[in-house]
Amino acid sequence: MKKKVLLWIGGIIGVLLIGAGIYAYNVYSKVSKTLEGVHQPLERESSPKRTEQPSIKQAAPISILLMGSDPRGDERGRSDSLILITLNPTLKSMKMVSIPRDTYTEIVGKGIKDKINHAYAFGGVEMSVNTVENFLDVPIDHYIEVNMEGFKDIVNAVGGVDVNNDLTFTQDNHTFAKGPIHLNGDEALAYARMRKQDPRGDFGRQMRQRQVIQAVIKKGANVSSLANYGSILTAIQKNVKTSLTQDQMFEIQQNYREVRNSNEEIQIEGKGQMMNNIWYYVVAEQTRQELSKKLREHLALPVQ
Repeated sequence: MKKKVLLWIGGIIGVLLIGAGIYAYNVYSKVSKTLEGVHQPLERESSPKRTEQPSIKQAAPISILLMGSDPRGDERGRSDSLILITLNPTLKSMKMVSIPRDTYTEIVGKGIKDKINHAYAFGGVEMSVNTVENFLDVPIDHYIEVNMEGFKDIVNAVGGVDVNNDLTFTQDNHTFAKGPIHLNGDEALAYARMRKQDPRGDFGRQMRQRQVIQAVIKKGANVSSLANYGSILTAIQKNVKTSLTQDQMFEIQQNYREVRNSNEEIQIEGKGQMMNNIWYYVVAEQTRQELSKKLREHLALPVQ
């Protein structure tokens, strides 16, 4: 009798293990297919500002440009947000630099000076990467492009996000109270886009964008989100493009997880200025050089 019970229990455990194995395989298979679908490498092999490509597998300091694109119909649109992220696993720290979209700088490959977010309209991801790289004088190793309109699908897929709002306002028919609030996809998009009612202007908007991005990362890393992995993968596949390969993403998860222990958010100081009846955000050369020095040190690069 005992033998039969043990065989019966063993059979149940065996079925569960087989089921878990099939589930795990299905998850891995779908994740792999999704990551292959969003992979879109840059035309260049490595940044011209590096002597060699940093190894993610060996946990070298790296930089990633996060771009929120805003396509309009058949037009490419502009980069609605630009955030440069540097990761240093040795120091267990990361820096997030929000670049004002109206920043006046050289558009690399176009031969003109204009608003930095126009680089995307002129030449897509490649021109945006080259322009930001030139402006900050630091290498950009990888990029992640997110369709801002579709970003709400990602927020919904992780079950919404929680942020701490420091300003009561209404945007796109959504009212946001001051204090801790929970946001669904539509609300998160409206929350991240508001700037005209904020006395800090684009700085306040950049702060809210960083809040939502960090909240999505935190929620997506939570084990409870695995239940919605299908929805998450669908949202990612529809709205994200990146130069990172599947292996590199897994290596970042493994080798860079502790960088969140110390996160510094950086705003670029400057001033508004009218030129030819167009408003630009002008960054002083000394400010630009000081920021460049800070980022290069964080990337363990020589300071010029």
